[in-house]
Amino acid sequence: PCFPFHDWTTDGLFAEPDVTIVSGLKDMVVFEGDDVTFRCQVSHENARDVEWKLQDVALQNNEMNEISVEKGKIHTLKLRKVTEQDIGTITFRVGPHTSTA
Repeated sequence: PCFPFHDWTTDGLFAEPDVTIVSGLKDMVVFEGDDVTFRCQVSHENARDVEWKLQDVALQNNEMNEISVEKGKIHTLKLRKVTEQDIGTITFRVGPHTSTA
């Protein structure tokens, strides 16, 4: 069989399909001290090249930022006990695709 070159990785396995954003982030209104959850749905399960940012600063999964995946495709970010420092733009990125709120 003949395959397009870009579908192969250097070790001969198929590369991950182009994952896109199916349902983007929604703007939220939250009061100081409350928790807020952002959700973004992607087209394929187990997407690897995924990142959450607040004001262009990458977020890590910790006691204040809970990052998880529901049903394989719904990526969630829960910010706990929001403060004034948390005000700003949230960005979800998968591969070259982004969604902001």
